[in-house]
Amino acid sequence: MVVPKPEELKKLRESFQAKKQACFILGASGETGKELLAEVLRQQLFSKVTLIGRRKLDLEGPFYSDVKQEVVDFEKLDEFAAAFQGHDVGFCCLGTTKGKAGAAGFVRVDRDYIQHSAELAKAGGCHHFILQSTKGADPSSSFFYLQVKGEAESRVKAVGFDRCSIFRPAVLLCDRQESRPAEWVTRKFLGAIAYISPTFYSVPTVTVARAMANNVVMPANDNQKVEVLENADIHALGKH
Repeated sequence: MVVPKPEELKKLRESFQAKKQACFILGASGETGKELLAEVLRQQLFSKVTLIGRRKLDLEGPFYSDVKQEVVDFEKLDEFAAAFQGHDVGFCCLGTTKGKAGAAGFVRVDRDYIQHSAELAKAGGCHHFILQSTKGADPSSSFFYLQVKGEAESRVKAVGFDRCSIFRPAVLLCDRQESRPAEWVTRKFLGAIAYISPTFYSVPTVTVARAMANNVVMPANDNQKVEVLENADIHALGKH
């Protein structure tokens, strides 16, 4: 992947801003989603930003004053198709864990909800869909988590967006509000060894968010409707 230099990226952002496009974000309450929302607002990339979720987020201050929120029931998503209409770009950071939702709940959120949202987004006019997946996602994997993530990727690809960007970060480094002791230990350990191999084991959520925002302003490859960004690509694109 060719990463634009900072001065080139600045020009791309300015050109994109002039288009006055609209976007939605799924999963803005999660760690990556929160960083992504802050990044797109900081860069002022879109004329309209909509959060689609199961509840309204408590967003305080003038920084978030123009953000629109749509509350939907993901179990009855067809009834909320209007929430997905009129957006040029869709960001999806939706996800849960098997421990939190159970195996069936994990499949429903991380595969079925994502697929259904993508289909409604496409029908509503979205031409570029950006999906946060995970390193090693593969529908044929013997690991349940990676299999479900791979199935979600395959189903989103099949929707047929003009452009589909799939991000596969490794372990996400963040200060998670929700208490997960095992995850905390893992993040601390990976944060230390990141100095040795910064692009393989982990990636900060702020870097993922910046890479997503930078990706959206880059010109599409007409010969490649689906692009997959692995962890090293995310580090490179999320530097500036």
